[in-house]
Amino acid sequence: MKVVVVGCTHAGTATVVNLKELHPDSEITIYEKNDNISFLSCGIALNVGKVIKDTNSLFYNSPENLNKSGVITKMKHEVLDIDFENKVLKVKNLVTGETFEDSYDKLVLTLGSWPIVPKFEGGELENIELCKNHDHALRIIEKSQNASNVVIIGAGYIGVELVEAFEVLGKKVTLIDAEQRILPKYLDKDFTDIAENEFTSRGVQLVLGEKVNKFLGEDGKVNQVVTENGTYDADLVILCIGFAPSTKLVQGKLDTLPNGAIIIDEYMRTSQEDVFAAGDCCVVKFNPSGDYRYIPLATNAVRMGTLVARNINKPTIKYMGTQGTSGIKIYDYNIASTGLTVEVARTTTTMNVASVSVTDNYRPEFMPTFEPATINLVYDTDTRRILGGQIISKIDLTQYMNTLSVVIQNNMTVEELAMTDFFFQPHFNKPWSLLNTVALKAL
Repeated sequence: MKVVVVGCTHAGTATVVNLKELHPDSEITIYEKNDNISFLSCGIALNVGKVIKDTNSLFYNSPENLNKSGVITKMKHEVLDIDFENKVLKVKNLVTGETFEDSYDKLVLTLGSWPIVPKFEGGELENIELCKNHDHALRIIEKSQNASNVVIIGAGYIGVELVEAFEVLGKKVTLIDAEQRILPKYLDKDFTDIAENEFTSRGVQLVLGEKVNKFLGEDGKVNQVVTENGTYDADLVILCIGFAPSTKLVQGKLDTLPNGAIIIDEYMRTSQEDVFAAGDCCVVKFNPSGDYRYIPLATNAVRMGTLVARNINKPTIKYMGTQGTSGIKIYDYNIASTGLTVEVARTTTTMNVASVSVTDNYRPEFMPTFEPATINLVYDTDTRRILGGQIISKIDLTQYMNTLSVVIQNNMTVEELAMTDFFFQPHFNKPWSLLNTVALKAL
């Protein structure tokens, strides 16, 4: 069996490693435009803030390692076209300029995503950077050495994490987003109010509800960001507006969403026979709402890549879907979320939703120390099914959201969660788990 994998970050690496283990006699070829694979971009902010010293430590595999396992690993090679009917690819060697053809029995598309970059006036100025891959990380770190005023555009996870990293380094930081609050897709307002206060109390300028119009510069370098309401000094700008699937290669040839995300079935199969897809280039089933959405997360990617390897010859293991579970640390606060927020549920579904919130000490007050935690629960008032939740505390209780992710995946109701059996031990919790407590409040 000859397998060709196009693109090799998280989904591609998971596919290849598992394919080699399950089908050791298969011939596997990777074509990757970059000169590296398996870079954990989620660690860039930690690297910028010097929590992680070495950028190269964010790699968890390498072309050399895959080559040793017998995988033909072609770096700096771009697939220009795919003839699905004849199972032939046209490939360009980006170093030599040579073009050639290759064939496959099975094709795996792990094309990934790319940052959204609107066409801004002045967008070509120097020191306007993206934050996605290894090269971006190196440029951000290098250019930040001489930067005093850093402007982050986009208040999702990456943007928010970079804000903290640069503030800790002593930079004057401005965060700009068109939304009225930070992290609106992941957290309800009572949580983002806490996070925003953490930033403003440390001197970070939050410019929310404003769209960027243009960039101004001097000597070819950016020095100001102009929004619809103001002008902000900047000698380094980082765009963190979001991501779009990198699927130009297959547009018009595979079934996709309007944004280009490849539509796959529960076995990772595309609309073309013997063609699989996984990772940030695909749609995923979003269990809380029961529909298909574009949710680019490394956690989704590694599972999907693993499933490609399991299903390459015959349908074997179904994709279970995702809850979009995620976590973030903002200064002293540990925050995690899963599923739908109230706001997202009301704007993207027709369900009748409600939420409850509980703040309680995470363990008994007779213990030497204890900390308060706030937990939110979102549920459907008609079916009683749990749709989402969030937790915030200065002690790390983020694993509660992994538990709640399982609850959502299994369509549990508020009543069931209220009476679910969780252990009690005073070092760790109270007789009623926080998950029990918030569900009981919903009753």
